[in-house]
Amino acid sequence: MEELIEILEDIQPGVDYKTHEKLIDDHVLDSFGILSLVSEIEDAFDIEVSPAELVPDNFNSAERLWKMIQRLKGEE
Repeated sequence: MEELIEILEDIQPGVDYKTHEKLIDDHVLDSFGILSLVSEIEDAFDIEVSPAELVPDNFNSAERLWKMIQRLKGEE
């Protein structure tokens, strides 16, 4: 999870990713940020994020992102 937080902070610094639960709804992450994030997490966690995964529910918080990563890695 710490690696995910670091990736998020590199893309959009100054956000408390451990508690923020509306990253998409509050426009913390825009479309460019999401594309950058997907690229970074695919590389960092050796997964493929399909277009079907690109829904706000998967990206609204670091916790939801982490759950998606774990699911895609087959560790959930």
